[in-house]
Amino acid sequence: MKYMDEYRDRELAEVLVKAIKQTVTRPIRLMEICGTHTMAIFKHGIRSLIGNEIQLISGPGCPVCVTAIEEVDRAVKLARMPGAIVVSFGDMLRVPGTESSLQAEKARDADVRIVYSTFDALKIARDNPDKDVTFLGIGFETTAPTVAAAIKTAHETGIKNFYVLSAHKLLPPAMHALLQSGDLHVDGFICPGHVTTIIGTSAYEEIARQYGTPCVVVGFEPVDILQGIFMLAKQLSEGRAEVEIQYSRGVKPSGNLEALKIMNDVFEPCDAPWRGLGMIPGSGLSIRPDYEVHDATKQFDLEVPPSKDPPGCLCAEILRGAAIPPDCKLFRLRCTPRTPIGPCMVSSEGTCAAYFKYHID
Repeated sequence: MKYMDEYRDRELAEVLVKAIKQTVTRPIRLMEICGTHTMAIFKHGIRSLIGNEIQLISGPGCPVCVTAIEEVDRAVKLARMPGAIVVSFGDMLRVPGTESSLQAEKARDADVRIVYSTFDALKIARDNPDKDVTFLGIGFETTAPTVAAAIKTAHETGIKNFYVLSAHKLLPPAMHALLQSGDLHVDGFICPGHVTTIIGTSAYEEIARQYGTPCVVVGFEPVDILQGIFMLAKQLSEGRAEVEIQYSRGVKPSGNLEALKIMNDVFEPCDAPWRGLGMIPGSGLSIRPDYEVHDATKQFDLEVPPSKDPPGCLCAEILRGAAIPPDCKLFRLRCTPRTPIGPCMVSSEGTCAAYFKYHID
């Protein structure tokens, strides 16, 4: 496959595995903070290749998983309002809130729809002028610019019945929160390729400088991941803490300036709740006052009672790297992809889903 086969080259992978084992002189812990990396690591058997000296930890890189329960509860409340249409990406429908989910509300005849693009949601609003159409905006810096573009288009074209419930998250503040907590020792970060195509590498420079934790932006094929691990291992062996780009075919240090501009035109940073990490200052995106006519939190009463985690669910601990799915007594018993208790089993990028799919104990 053109542009793909070289990143799945068996001989090159073997060379990298040998280089990693020669470079690592002590046990190290690396955290991937992208759900796509989590799935790729399991799919390609990366853990079994690199040996026991390197522990790979899955972090809060699944956007569905880190969406706070209270944000799901607000979406459920919206779905119950007369004349409401709630739209979101598919995985979010199955994520349990405190008492219900969007999928459960849909089964009770609420108008809840799956879309594949924010502009699909905008079309639903245009086609249903007598309905209040709210898009549940989740995801990191990768999806936020597309949501901003939809809000801007609705504002400029006079689509007044289009709203966004913003549950967007910013990854660098979460990385700071993990390192500041003191609960988790991380020697290096496998940084997300998708997010970094938007934000560039400057946000990681502060992490490397402040905490002495090296960061490498990595692609998603097996050779990408092995090379990224080798680059981190080499930094650690040499006593360096720098930001490097392995995924140079997709990432520039400056990021995507046009995408950043439209995101920053429509959104501004705010404190945001993360499942597993709590409230993190400056880690969310709220809609700026100029566009607040499209802000669901400003146009509807979305106060909800205090949220509750499902009894026995360890998703919160798993998301901050303090536990792994087999530690959870619900895993593979009550909690399966057919009957998920927590979001880490719901999402196709969730750590529990990866362990389940690839039969990891």
